[in-house]
Amino acid sequence: MYKIQANASGTRSIEVSDEHLKTLAKYSLLDALVDSNGIVDEPVLDKLKLNVRSLLESSGVSDKNLLDLCLDVIYNNNMKALGLSNLVALYKEWETKQPSESETEE
Repeated sequence: MYKIQANASGTRSIEVSDEHLKTLAKYSLLDALVDSNGIVDEPVLDKLKLNVRSLLESSGVSDKNLLDLCLDVIYNNNMKALGLSNLVALYKEWETKQPSESETEE
């Protein structure tokens, strides 16, 4: 279990599990989310929320892990732009520690 800081003062945090990170990877939710300028702001968070909502509504996905990710992290009351920025940083760090597909096939 990881904790990400959700606001600038550090008084709010969000817990992120390995399952949440695996779900982000499974649906590639953070790929191409942040523009080339690298700034994570409220419109980027709104874009992620709309992408997830669209995924849930259009394809009839009933993945419990995706719903848990929505409830616990993405639609968390504490989630703001700083929280998303920290989530992206955590995801990148977590992703580098995961064995690559070629390693798992051997």
